[in-house]
Amino acid sequence: MLSEFFSSEQKQLARFARALGHPVRIYIMELLSKQSCCYSGDLSEDLPIAKSTLSQHLKELKEAGLIQGEIEAPKIKYCVNTENWEKARSLFKILLKI
Repeated sequence: MLSEFFSSEQKQLARFARALGHPVRIYIMELLSKQSCCYSGDLSEDLPIAKSTLSQHLKELKEAGLIQGEIEAPKIKYCVNTENWEKARSLFKILLKI
């Protein structure tokens, strides 16, 4: 089977790359990496997109493991998952040979 051909690192890097494959998600990661955490409501004020669209972008980043969310009713607090973010940085460095 083709999926068995690829290493777990290659599969994980592809998942990170897919999650980062949209400018809104790049912006979110840049914003979150500059502060400890951010609430989803604050993000919706910064971005000129619908809240439902923002929610989908946050979901994609969360499913890839790049961010984590914590419910603090009525808001959700998002933070960078530092362990996975470092893993992504390391895998990209290996790929780009930097």
